[in-house]
Amino acid sequence: MITLYTAGTPNGHKISIMLEEIGLDYAVVALNLHESEQRENWFLEINPNGRIPAIVDHSNDDLNVFESGAILLYLAEKTTKLLPSDEKERSTVIQWLMFQMGGIGPMQGQANVFYRYAPEKIDYAIGRYQREVRRLYEVLNTQLEEHEYLAGEYSIADIASYPWVRGHAWSGVSIEGLGYLENWLLRVGERPAVKRGMEIPEPPRSLAKEEYIQSGRGMLV
Repeated sequence: MITLYTAGTPNGHKISIMLEEIGLDYAVVALNLHESEQRENWFLEINPNGRIPAIVDHSNDDLNVFESGAILLYLAEKTTKLLPSDEKERSTVIQWLMFQMGGIGPMQGQANVFYRYAPEKIDYAIGRYQREVRRLYEVLNTQLEEHEYLAGEYSIADIASYPWVRGHAWSGVSIEGLGYLENWLLRVGERPAVKRGMEIPEPPRSLAKEEYIQSGRGMLV
């Protein structure tokens, strides 16, 4: 049994999608980020960085695992699913996983901050991060010209990038002209496990746009 500590964010959705794909039994603990539950002492014992997602694997001596990329690798290795055993193929998957972890995630996260949440609009910062996200999307699009999925076969690399790229409009980044990327979004998004994972945890009540932005600003403090 796995306990998943999560919230309705791209990084959280990576792990709920993965758990749905591999079919392990798991329980969900949804943290209220607006109330800073992720910074409470009980959770810091699970993830000292105070961020979601994190898991506890009760079948492995209550092992705590944090950082979404590390969790994806752990679960893939635990179940021998969605990560090839072949050395070269495995390396390719891990490279594209790290591309998301070190590129798309941080850059798109900053695009979200400056475009949606920052109390002061700084055009230079908004443009800088949106342009970099678009450039990274173009890299994905080029890779997908000759591959159905990022590393050839569907893998944790696709699971890592999908929730972020899916939110491109929220970040103010267009994917116009990136046809291979658009088709990949459709392919991944049609997977039953992806559909289920994107609904975990259950979405909160609908918020007005301005109310949502204000709540997001509270998470930056």
